[in-house]
Amino acid sequence: MRLATAAAVVVVLFAVDVLLGSYTVTIPDFFRILGGADIPGASFIVLENKLPRAVIGLLIGVAFGIAGSVFQTMLRNPLASPDIIGISYGASAAAVTVIVLFGAAGAAVSVSALLGALMVAAAIYLVSRRGGVAGYRLILVGIGFAAVLHAVVSFLITRTDLRTASEAVLWLGGSLNSSTWDRATVLVGALVVLLPAAAVLARSLRGLELGDDAAAGLGIRVEASRLGLMATAVALAAVATAAAGPVASVAFLSGPIARRLLGNRPSLAMAALVGAVIVLGADFVAANLVPGTSLPVGIVTGALGAPFLLWLLATANRSGQGG
Repeated sequence: MRLATAAAVVVVLFAVDVLLGSYTVTIPDFFRILGGADIPGASFIVLENKLPRAVIGLLIGVAFGIAGSVFQTMLRNPLASPDIIGISYGASAAAVTVIVLFGAAGAAVSVSALLGALMVAAAIYLVSRRGGVAGYRLILVGIGFAAVLHAVVSFLITRTDLRTASEAVLWLGGSLNSSTWDRATVLVGALVVLLPAAAVLARSLRGLELGDDAAAGLGIRVEASRLGLMATAVALAAVATAAAGPVASVAFLSGPIARRLLGNRPSLAMAALVGAVIVLGADFVAANLVPGTSLPVGIVTGALGAPFLLWLLATANRSGQGG
């Protein structure tokens, strides 16, 4: 029932993103456009701007939501999301490097971000792996990588000209403003492979949440399952980042909110829906908050992440988990 309600909210926000805003499209006109009618102005705005933007927003929300929930559940720590433990910073550092050093743009930046996230995730896994991957060790290693990569990004931006620095900062903001059907197609192709993989590995995830010994007692191959889950979650975060940039806090927020909605029960499906709700809602606000200006969606989601982190730390301290 709660999953159905969350899915209904996603549908409503998707419709709001497409139909409302700075250019309003009526529902009959929308279906006429989908049916092939050519309405001057409206057809172009719907088919080439609003619809691909909403589709990519929906898909990256799903990808970030599942990626964050997998890491947080597997490592049993709400801080263990890809944007906290350095994986998103790996994508950012790679993208800014090719923008600043090679003047890259478009697909080259997306591919670099994808490779950067995968390489940094592999490095974090190898460095933190010592007789098995322990949750806190992986998180601490990831935070260390994030700090170093953040310094690399800052250094590169300060060493380039103003125009190139502006392009890099715009990408780092995480934006749907450059959404196209080509990007949406690539994203759909990646999720067709990754979402079934996540669904298959979900059983192992429930076992790993109980601890390594309990998982082994249930017949789960702990290290192999953990590696498979990490690879799937990293790939989900990487393809989402490649499509729209490092949209802040979506992976971090989705899992804990989904748990709250389900009475502290983990669910990848609910985390995916919560991620989609966050991105679609934040993008509508970002596109319409300032008249005549479409802000990067990452600015709005980032603003949500900071107070949530403070609330998380405060409640952890009250319950004796904050150290």
